[in-house]
Amino acid sequence: MASSLILSSPKPSSINPTTFRSHRLSTTFSFNPARNPTFTPLFSLSSATPLKPHSKSVFCCSAKPRTRPEYIPNHIPDPNYVRVFDTTLRDGEQSPGATMTSSEKLVIARQLSRLGVDIIEAGFPASSPDDLDAVRSIAIEVGNNPIGADGHIPVICGLSRCNKRDIDAAWEAVKHAKKPRIHTFIATSEIHMQHKLRKTKEEVVQIASEMVAYARSLGCPDVEFSPEDAGRSDREFLYHILEEVIKAGATTLNIPDTVGYNLPGEFANLIADIKKNTKGIENVIISTHCQNDLGLATANTLGGVSAGARQVEVTINGIGERAGNASLEEVVLTIKCRQDEMGGVYTGINTEHIMMSSKMVQEHSGLIVQPHKAIVGANAFAHESGIHQDGMLKHKETYEIISPEDIGLFRSNEYGIVLGKLSGRHAVKTRLTELGYDISDKEFEDFFKRYKEVAEKKKQVTDEDMEALLSDEIFQPKVIWSLGEIQVTCGTLGLSTATVKLVASDGEEKIACSVGTGPVDAAYNAIDSIVQVPTVLKEYSMNSVTEGIDAIATTRVVIGGDSSITPKHTSNRETFNRTFSGSGAAMDIVVSSVRAYLSALNKMLSFVTVVKATRESSESSKTYHNSEQNSE
Repeated sequence: MASSLILSSPKPSSINPTTFRSHRLSTTFSFNPARNPTFTPLFSLSSATPLKPHSKSVFCCSAKPRTRPEYIPNHIPDPNYVRVFDTTLRDGEQSPGATMTSSEKLVIARQLSRLGVDIIEAGFPASSPDDLDAVRSIAIEVGNNPIGADGHIPVICGLSRCNKRDIDAAWEAVKHAKKPRIHTFIATSEIHMQHKLRKTKEEVVQIASEMVAYARSLGCPDVEFSPEDAGRSDREFLYHILEEVIKAGATTLNIPDTVGYNLPGEFANLIADIKKNTKGIENVIISTHCQNDLGLATANTLGGVSAGARQVEVTINGIGERAGNASLEEVVLTIKCRQDEMGGVYTGINTEHIMMSSKMVQEHSGLIVQPHKAIVGANAFAHESGIHQDGMLKHKETYEIISPEDIGLFRSNEYGIVLGKLSGRHAVKTRLTELGYDISDKEFEDFFKRYKEVAEKKKQVTDEDMEALLSDEIFQPKVIWSLGEIQVTCGTLGLSTATVKLVASDGEEKIACSVGTGPVDAAYNAIDSIVQVPTVLKEYSMNSVTEGIDAIATTRVVIGGDSSITPKHTSNRETFNRTFSGSGAAMDIVVSSVRAYLSALNKMLSFVTVVKATRESSESSKTYHNSEQNSE
């Protein structure tokens, strides 16, 4: 185990009475035509509505919700409706450091359904048996049962390369859903075809059309095709290959800016040109998939919508490979806020579930958003400047274009109730509901026990304290080992020592004592001696939830395991060692650190158990098959 620990102590995130929450979101771009003669501003296309000055309220909540149109794979009855294709569980999960078990993916898929996304790209089934099982589970449960009150059931999609093995795996995973989709892709840019595929244009067109036709022949009524690196592909070749896959049965054409190279005007023109020059384009849906390498993913996506795209591929918090993807919350809120200026387009997203979705993805993936992240960052609705505070006191709309309640962020307490050690279950559960948390009775009882422990030591329990404790209790993997007791001794007079008692899932207790360079290192060494699984501590960070000496500490760790049993695959055939993240919260920093380490270990052990079971099942199947052949 690595002995070096990285500690950070950022500015406390507590809220004082003079702090006001607000957010500034800019989607307008200004360009000098003389310096950029070939560049088209984002909203100057004929299909877009020109920008107009505002004299009315600009609160997003002023946009009225509209009915989601009937789902038809290759047609949207309402031309203003924009489908939201969420790829958090596929592209987002490919982010370096992102780790989600099958059960965590299922939990997030349920939340995405509740959020109202139209299509969930649940994974890349051919990458591993575990991923295939995860996508299948999502297809069976989320793809057949409505989660929200509106009865909406999302399309469940699986990614595949343009080969029969991948497509077979994708169909095997998604065919159990009420509305299944196969998403297949092949590169079309010169650099990709020459150096990666080593194939001619004719060969690429033939492969693409044959594989789309093969996907349809399996019985899949909904097939999406993506020409990888379309943003750098030759236009005439792009029109040609898109025409051929339309003939083969594609229902959605996704246009990716794979390396985030395009400018907003360029990408908007690309969509407009495809719409104008591709035969049969009126019989399919045009989609966008924009990477964020230059920070333009959201702008490019909106440019695509303004030019006629009616599906946007996005992720929660913008996570994804390299610099990430277009952020769902940014794209959706921009469409909602600037609906009139964007020609009246709208989505079916219930924005009140955005904050909970963001928190859930952060906790399960281990990828924490920066404080100034648009919409969902810790500072997105905070004001410190005196001038801004003065404006907010006089009229909120001076600096607030989005109401926090619009995204499910409820900070005010209209009843004036202050939570402390004398607060009962009803008051605590009411506050959790106000904060947007809907948990079961058992989950609440587990949380309430932790709440009482903290309330005994703190005069007042804040919203931030409650959210930290809830994350530590609810957003956790399957418990294989839990913390029983811990005692540490440290200082300048000798080596730090730790005695740790762990409780296994069957109730067996094990105790170990160890030394280390500090109390956390000693505790981790003691845990390692009990668990007996080789690990490497890759990241360690700690933050205080609120200000003050009695603040709750939240710890996050990332660990790596044995590469032979924890491989991770990407859609480009790359394999690297999988990492596992964990989080913990407690008023004692050592206890918080131990909880985070156990969370990561439990996640890794759950994954290893599934991998071993899959391998054993596969080996048994091969043995049986061989014995059957021998008997013949």
